[in-house]
Amino acid sequence: MPFFRDLAAAIDRMDRYNFDTMIYVADKGQQKHFQQLFQMLKIMGYDWAERCQHVPFGVVQGMKTRRGDVTFLEDVLNEIRLKMLQNMASIKTTKELENPQETAERVGLAALIIQDFRGLLLSDYQFSWDRVFQSRGDTGVFLQYTHARLHSLEETFGCGYLNDFNTACLQEPQSVSVLQHLLRFDEVLYRSSQDLQPRHIVSYMLTLSHLAAVAHKTLQIKDSPPEVAGARLHLFKAVRYVLANGMKLLGITPVCRM
Repeated sequence: MPFFRDLAAAIDRMDRYNFDTMIYVADKGQQKHFQQLFQMLKIMGYDWAERCQHVPFGVVQGMKTRRGDVTFLEDVLNEIRLKMLQNMASIKTTKELENPQETAERVGLAALIIQDFRGLLLSDYQFSWDRVFQSRGDTGVFLQYTHARLHSLEETFGCGYLNDFNTACLQEPQSVSVLQHLLRFDEVLYRSSQDLQPRHIVSYMLTLSHLAAVAHKTLQIKDSPPEVAGARLHLFKAVRYVLANGMKLLGITPVCRM
């Protein structure tokens, strides 16, 4: 029976790993099961049952592929790759990619993960293929696009300006807004670690991407004095590092070209 298997598995994991916390991520329909499991462990005298936690997630509604209503992971991954390749087909830089299939899969997975993690894990939501692949707005595609754009900026100007850096040159409102938001990253990570909700990281990164997009339009690097150009380039590099680290925490592989 599943209950007794989970009971034996929990005891075995404690014996093997001596964990600080054991987290079960399973759908909300399993809440009663895990409540009973943890209670039984306590009755059996295992005090560490207090350190076991169930993180429930909701139901994704409307996720259908061409094979019908029953959606398999393989179907979803294939659909992601196909749709992203179609979306990228009209972009000139796509032809220069070494592996467009891999890029399409990484961007598509980012789109899927961000849509899934934007709200409370416990909440049900209506899935939309059209919305998830929008290149603008609060989407994983926009995050990947921002990261790739900032990486391109470093490749274009890095050799000439990254050695010159004076923070006093970052006085514009756009620079200050980006800097203030960057300083909140550790706070957001702590908050997510406390309630085990990835939405805090997602919201933070989407806001950072929008701030970076505004700054990119107004804070020119080309034809600016070397100190100013260097400071701005370092600012954009810091944004890219934080975006990359945030995406990796969510299981997303950042792309450098798309």
